[in-house]
Amino acid sequence: MANEKVTSLEVAALAGVSQSAVSRVFTLGSSVSPKTAEKVRAAAEKLGYRPNVLARSLKSGKSRIIGLLVAYLENYFYPEVVEKLSTELQKVGYHVLVFLAPVSTTNVDQVVHELMDYQVDGIVMASVSMSSDLAARCHATGIPVVLFNRGLRDPRLSSVTSDNLRGGRALADYLISLGHKKIAYVAGFSGASTQVDREAGFLAGLQAAGMNLHSRAEGNFSYTDAQRAARELFATPNRPDAVFVANDHMAFAVMDVLRFELGLRIPQDVSVAGFDDVPPAAWPAYNLTTVRQNVDQMVSETVQMLITSISEGTGQSKHVVLDTGLVIRGSTRKHGGAV
Repeated sequence: MANEKVTSLEVAALAGVSQSAVSRVFTLGSSVSPKTAEKVRAAAEKLGYRPNVLARSLKSGKSRIIGLLVAYLENYFYPEVVEKLSTELQKVGYHVLVFLAPVSTTNVDQVVHELMDYQVDGIVMASVSMSSDLAARCHATGIPVVLFNRGLRDPRLSSVTSDNLRGGRALADYLISLGHKKIAYVAGFSGASTQVDREAGFLAGLQAAGMNLHSRAEGNFSYTDAQRAARELFATPNRPDAVFVANDHMAFAVMDVLRFELGLRIPQDVSVAGFDDVPPAAWPAYNLTTVRQNVDQMVSETVQMLITSISEGTGQSKHVVLDTGLVIRGSTRKHGGAV
């Protein structure tokens, strides 16, 4: 009958091989000859056989599922991360279960509890962090956790971040080199380590040049909040002549307000810079000067950490900080003040 389950034993009989050979063919990384694999797959196709992944995971104690907890999906940076992480994990035999986290929160313990109910082999937390109590529980149960684009001072959690301090400092140095004197900052969510480090690096650069921050507003990594921040910064005769925005997503909102609501020219009237280098930053509509995060390298380091921890045990946490790069485009004025 059409809904009868075909077993691996039936496939083995048709292919003329052992049941264990069928299992090896459908287990990523197992050793099997091309001839045997061809016979098994042909038999499976003829019988309509599909391996029972759930049953196999119960037997092995491994689900081969990685839980990915992510927020800020309206920001182009994170859909790209989800896609690349899923692709790279699939290459090593894992699948991704995506959970959405509440935006602008310091921890997401309840959502992580739900993820753990699915018996995931590991957890990646992109743009969010967890409490120390839950970190201890994950560690005790042998579930490795990697923070992606976030840092947290907890010896049980590994992390992969960019050098946000240095990136913020590079942006300050560059805007100062262009002759700007009234430089403002649009901050991200205050509970995020990325926000804290980017602003700290930026302020350190200004201080080293003997300058103070002209003005500051909070955008909370939100397009709407960043629009309000732009209106706040420029609702005064003493307007900034440059603005560093804590990520590209907010920078687009700031640019839209400056140009289409306030009638200001970028970069003639004000320079704007962001952080991340998401794809729209290179679009002619924005042409945004920004600090680039190496997403491919961040993903590669994250996958390597997870697979090592799963195979060898959680062990000692690891913290990787990757270099950033300044990408100069047309949203900032040229050296000497000329455009």
